[in-house]
Amino acid sequence: MGITNKRYSSKPETLEHIENVSKAITEICAHLVKRAEKHDASKLKAPELKYFNKYTPLLKKMEYGSEGYKKSLEELKPALDHHYRNNSHHPEHYRYGVDGMNLMDIIEMFCDWQAASKRTKNGSMLNSINVSCKRFFIDNQLRQIFINTYRDIIQKGE
Repeated sequence: MGITNKRYSSKPETLEHIENVSKAITEICAHLVKRAEKHDASKLKAPELKYFNKYTPLLKKMEYGSEGYKKSLEELKPALDHHYRNNSHHPEHYRYGVDGMNLMDIIEMFCDWQAASKRTKNGSMLNSINVSCKRFFIDNQLRQIFINTYRDIIQKGE
């Protein structure tokens, strides 16, 4: 008795499955494109703009996670509080941090870390992943997914 049933073809169901997966991926991509278009728009107007005008040049001279960096974040608190309330790609947006985020938030957060790592002294995405995962209590499994994604996709394109 073989596993081939001559009267049944799985091809139509497989093609339907492929189409359904394609639709879901396309929906996710469209959602991410919309998020990319409005990413950090709140930084371009009051009350955030005046703070970021002052602190962005200072933060560029600091290493991410350093004591000076942390002190500047404290001074940026009024702008950051507003920013976090209005941007769901930050764990601070949610009462329970990363646990409140959805996959779109996580992807945007990852891309934000990558872009931000280019804006600090000795910027490194791998360092950003390590520091941020400790800061936001992200487990090792997701941390490793971030590292794998960076190495397999982002780093190859740089």
